[in-house]
Amino acid sequence: MAVYVGLDIGGTKLMVAAADESGKMLRRVMKPTPLALQEGLDLLHGMIAEAAAGEPIAGMGAAIGGPLDWRTGVVSPLHQPQWRDVPLRAMMEARWGCPFTVDVDTNVAALGEYHADGEALDPMLYLTVSTGMGGGLVTGGQLYRGASGAHPEVAHQSIPYRCANPDGLVCECGLPDCLEALVSGNGIRRIYRRPAEELDAAQWDEVAYNLGQGLRNLAVILAPAVIVLGGGVAVGGGALFIQAVERVMRAHLRLVPAPKVKLSSLGYDTALIGALVVARVGLG
Repeated sequence: MAVYVGLDIGGTKLMVAAADESGKMLRRVMKPTPLALQEGLDLLHGMIAEAAAGEPIAGMGAAIGGPLDWRTGVVSPLHQPQWRDVPLRAMMEARWGCPFTVDVDTNVAALGEYHADGEALDPMLYLTVSTGMGGGLVTGGQLYRGASGAHPEVAHQSIPYRCANPDGLVCECGLPDCLEALVSGNGIRRIYRRPAEELDAAQWDEVAYNLGQGLRNLAVILAPAVIVLGGGVAVGGGALFIQAVERVMRAHLRLVPAPKVKLSSLGYDTALIGALVVARVGLG
């Protein structure tokens, strides 16, 4: 039986899974991400072999941080400093002899969420709030792309924010006023000097206010039917956090219908499940 293999290549962990033709996950493997490029590639090959378990591989899909060129499969993930201009698609197709498709992790996660239960709510905007922040818009089963195939960077908008320690506002992109710098895991550590799981109620309220303002902008500009939130910060904040974010969004929203805001049904596996979807059906 041929299998499909999905890769979630993150800055702190690597996840690889194999699925059958229906998308049912058969096996999965998780390992910490090495710093060195070659060590990471070697580890991925071993994990692919373990997940495939000797079965032929019909196709592979991968989710990884940007920036990247999804058409050529050359990747340079921001949070993995030694991965620069890596021809990942060419490497994987040469090694495994099957089609290999890669895209920004938030796009892949968006497709995973859409195929899981989002088709009834279209257009669907998926946002991950994790170490960093990003998102992908799916409409009619297709990913929205910008000019020349560019990936829209929804986290690098500016908002009217609240911040207890504005001196800690530094975004990974180098600008001082991005939404990502206010609500991502890295941003939270800089501002509050503690991880998200250790925030007190007032600090969670501040993060919810800022994220709600960001969702207000996205709702006005994109008018999605639903906004799905995933990633460690969103999942860690839970239902009460999501409700607080939605209240802020609705309180500042006029003229367009308020989208439904919900927590990802796939939890921490959204990008991995999306990678399996991409392996089977492509990028849509």
